[in-house]
Amino acid sequence: MVIEAKSRWAPAALLLGTGVLYLWGLGASGWANSFYSAAVQAGSQSWKAFFFGASDAAGAITVDKTPASLWPMVLSVRLFGLNSWAVLVPQALMGVGAVAMVYAAVRRLFSAWAGLLAGAVMALTPVAVLMFRFNNPDALLVLLLTVAAYCVIRAQERGATRWLVLAGTAIGFAFLAKMLQAFLVLPGFALVYLVTAPVALWRRVWQLLLAGAAMLVSAGWWLLAVALVPASERPYIGGSQTNSVLELALGYNGIGRINGGDYGGLGNLNQQAGWLRLFDTEAGGQISWLLPAALAALVAVTWFTRRAPRVDPVRAALWVWGSWLVVTGLIFSLMQGIFHAYYTVALAPAIAALVGMGVAVLWERRAYRLLALLTAGTAGWSYLLLARSSEWNPWLGVAVLVAGVGAALALVFSRRVVAVAAIAVVACLAGPAAYAVDTAASPHTGAIPTAGPATGGGFGRPSGGGFQRPGGQAFRRPQGSDGGRGRGGMGTGGMGRGGMGGLLNAGTPDAELTALLKSGASAYTWVAAAVGSNNAAGYQLAAGRPVMAVGGFNGTDPAPTLERFKQYVAEKKIHYFIGGGMGGGRGGTGGGTGTTTGGDTGGSDEAAQIAAWVQDTFTGTTVGGTTVYDLDTAAQS
Repeated sequence: MVIEAKSRWAPAALLLGTGVLYLWGLGASGWANSFYSAAVQAGSQSWKAFFFGASDAAGAITVDKTPASLWPMVLSVRLFGLNSWAVLVPQALMGVGAVAMVYAAVRRLFSAWAGLLAGAVMALTPVAVLMFRFNNPDALLVLLLTVAAYCVIRAQERGATRWLVLAGTAIGFAFLAKMLQAFLVLPGFALVYLVTAPVALWRRVWQLLLAGAAMLVSAGWWLLAVALVPASERPYIGGSQTNSVLELALGYNGIGRINGGDYGGLGNLNQQAGWLRLFDTEAGGQISWLLPAALAALVAVTWFTRRAPRVDPVRAALWVWGSWLVVTGLIFSLMQGIFHAYYTVALAPAIAALVGMGVAVLWERRAYRLLALLTAGTAGWSYLLLARSSEWNPWLGVAVLVAGVGAALALVFSRRVVAVAAIAVVACLAGPAAYAVDTAASPHTGAIPTAGPATGGGFGRPSGGGFQRPGGQAFRRPQGSDGGRGRGGMGTGGMGRGGMGGLLNAGTPDAELTALLKSGASAYTWVAAAVGSNNAAGYQLAAGRPVMAVGGFNGTDPAPTLERFKQYVAEKKIHYFIGGGMGGGRGGTGGGTGTTTGGDTGGSDEAAQIAAWVQDTFTGTTVGGTTVYDLDTAAQS
């Protein structure tokens, strides 16, 4: 009875602990990624902006993703008002849900302790702690893909059509969170079911076709709705050059990420691309702590079950998670386009499940030598990862290594295997747990957050100093950016002359400027316009009124055109133009007072033309250190 009671309470304790880790001090990150927070604000003010994922309530342009990830946050803000907790709590709850799904998937086939181990690995993965406390689209994506994996496993057990259709539906909706990344799991999931499901071959085929149809419906209904609405009646599709969702999905957020092609974005940013990218300085401390153990478990359990029946549910479940890890991991490692280390949160559920299942199988088979190798290898790798942050708790790496190697030796020679196994688990989880706690204790802002302490390398790190734009000119971090710990990527803080914020983060405008934007705001559709979505986001969040993001996220979308912008000005729909910040398009000046982009970005130069026209046509004044042009005045002679 005591064991049963503990078994019932242990999952609740796991989820409660995860909730505390993901929710504690959540408000310290403020707006987190202001780009998405501004869109959440817009959706809370306009149902039309909610549906399309517009950056502002007036609907000038959308964010550069499909909008599903915004919807839970918008509904929360509509219920509880606009504040950082209302924006971020839905993300944290999605993290708790993802941990619950990992536990449930492993628990179906193994004892409770295996599910708890898998859930703990998931909860303590540093990049998972980061992204489930942040408002990027990855939280909803990971939750839905984890639900899909669980549904495939349920479907495989008895060849259940209903569960397979639910899996397809979850993947389709995941597309509406982060587009084609959701489909990376498809080949593996479909192949595993086709090979292992305990029903006739042709039944498996039509079940997969039915699941595919469900996926297309759950992903395609929104695309169809956008296609049916005239372009003049909806926001411009941000991230595209032709106002097309399909171009956004297949180009900027699709093929361009794989081959490094430039679709109006930042071009090739393939830092550390290669077979070992997931272990390198940028991504290693985010995701790779138990990655070698997960891959080893995949191979070992596949070998141990080589004579099992074709329909063996343990091996099938292992392959579901293994195909997810291998396919997505290889794409992340080799992709030549834009890659950020936080993308690797999509690998966390697969790693966690493989570790939980692998350890359970090896334990049941009394393969203590293999468990010892996994323990020693994981402890050794943890030591190397911790050594990259040599000034941060330097004792921890040595403690992990000693405990791990000691536990490995004891697994081979000691008879007290249960106690030794507990020490081994603690040794293997100590490193990621320490990173996880550090991540939860630190505020994160900007477009490119990073988990754990600084490692001295990688994007947005102390040794980086900038990144290379197409054409060879580096975009440098402004002074005051949080380069020391890599928390906010680039462009954090840094109230430079003529403007604030930058490409990858929004600053906080001066109180005088905020008051100016609010003054007479009800008479205008947009209280201001600024080049780049993050520049606009900071002003919009402060003023509480729509601010037009000229050129979208990168300032390279042709929205609005110069002629359309002139029309808005003539119709007195825009009150101010705010100069500075990131320039738009090919060598744009951002109003002549900010940072130039330099080089050929492959996108439109409409934003640069607009900034130049405003500068030539209107007189700028300085308000709170920022250059502001009043567009509701007579043009200068």
